[in-house]
Amino acid sequence: MRTVIFDLDGTLADTSADLIAAANACFRGIGAGDLLDPVADALTAFHGGRAMLRLGFSRLGAVSEAEVDRQYPLLLTAYEEGIDRETRLYPGAVEAVESLRAAGFATGICTNKPERLAEILMARLGVRGLFDSLVGADTLPVRKPDPAPYRLSVERAGGALGRSMLVGDTDTDRKTATAAGVPVALVTFGPAGRGVADFAPEATFDAFHELPLLAEKLIG
Repeated sequence: MRTVIFDLDGTLADTSADLIAAANACFRGIGAGDLLDPVADALTAFHGGRAMLRLGFSRLGAVSEAEVDRQYPLLLTAYEEGIDRETRLYPGAVEAVESLRAAGFATGICTNKPERLAEILMARLGVRGLFDSLVGADTLPVRKPDPAPYRLSVERAGGALGRSMLVGDTDTDRKTATAAGVPVALVTFGPAGRGVADFAPEATFDAFHELPLLAEKLIG
């Protein structure tokens, strides 16, 4: 079966504000105040919790990996508490996924968000049923850009690797697709904007209504 696998953060949903809020809760907890900006630092948010913590600590003058490790579980707790406070699906995402499924594509999610949190968020947004698989950062011992999570997401969706593609928004997604030997389409409506073209994806798109036709072209 033809399969389209989606990244989550920055691709299906704009989760940046809630991610930044969770990191800032950690920084306030050590008396440093809000070190990250929900707009200016959105791209870092899409690279994960540890990336946000490292950026914040760098603004204090030094990055201690031990402190990053100590704060990370606190960040996850804070994030779960406000996981859908500001998060919204990007316009047209639901309709695009529904169109793909109606055309006979399987759909899944491969994210570097912890699986449990990804499951909670998709359920809260009311769209978990639109995806045949969900593989998170901790589903396997490795995460993207290692190709194993992508391959598992295709397998669990009932698809075939050779007739699949990844939809994402970062260089991590480009590298994942390359490692898996599949095409990638990167969105231009995330924080990186049209800069994603620098990652040399097979395609980019500006709005979700373009995706079904693009998938037909890329994987037939």
